[in-house]
Amino acid sequence: MTETVNIHAAKTHLSKLLERVEKGETIVIARAGKPVAELTPLKPRVDFVFGTLAGQIEWDEEKWDEAKAEVTAMFNDEIFPA
Repeated sequence: MTETVNIHAAKTHLSKLLERVEKGETIVIARAGKPVAELTPLKPRVDFVFGTLAGQIEWDEEKWDEAKAEVTAMFNDEIFPA
């Protein structure tokens, strides 16, 4: 449900309007009947939690060292050709 209120009413009743917005309503603020702003609920924030994949990813140190050496060699040959 959307309701339009004028600026004076919005200033006077801001805390009540914000309570309604928290419950999911959208409030349009108008100046002389012309909409100029909209109060809408914020989307819930999703926090990234480090370590959520702990134990689910395997790491082979030997393969990493081989790949790292190959990539380093490719870049060294490209940047510093023999």
